[in-house]
Amino acid sequence: MIGYLSGKIKFIFDDACILDVHGVGYKIFVDAKTRQNLIVGEDAEFFIHTAVRDDAINLFGMKNRSAFELFELLLTVSGFGAKSALAVVSKISAAEFSRAVAAQDLKTLMRLPGVGKKSAERILLELKEKVSSLAENFSAEDFQVAKIFSTAQEDAAEALEALGYTSAEISTALAAAPKNSLTDQLIKFALKNLSGR
Repeated sequence: MIGYLSGKIKFIFDDACILDVHGVGYKIFVDAKTRQNLIVGEDAEFFIHTAVRDDAINLFGMKNRSAFELFELLLTVSGFGAKSALAVVSKISAAEFSRAVAAQDLKTLMRLPGVGKKSAERILLELKEKVSSLAENFSAEDFQVAKIFSTAQEDAAEALEALGYTSAEISTALAAAPKNSLTDQLIKFALKNLSGR
């Protein structure tokens, strides 16, 4: 079972990359944040989750250890597969996720891709105790920043909903918003994204 790989980035795709490890190319599915920081020809290293199915063996990789631990934690939730976990990790930091679960914040979880009310409730139920081990990686300041950002996102989402945008549109528009943005900054960022479509 592969748990770690390092090498040079050979190719980059929308949701994956090819990592050249001593002449052998490994296709690794990556989260959006990892994907944004990849450069062809540069050295890279990944924490790897190996997903074995009847018809395929897929590698999922993250450069950030906290994101990787969140990814593996999500795989313990009933009905959550690797692709779903990767989509969630692409949209929320481990600190934000830990804060949301600790606070039983259903609304924040329901804004994540592929997470409806039932899935969010299942996450809160199944990860309430487990998330404490993930939370040990974060300082009080990390959680405070996550709380402020989460509140700002909720306020921005409500304002955008009042303008007639759907939850899916809002989630996509806010996905790449800079961390630590205030409510008005998030609204401007989202409107710019939404008007550009």
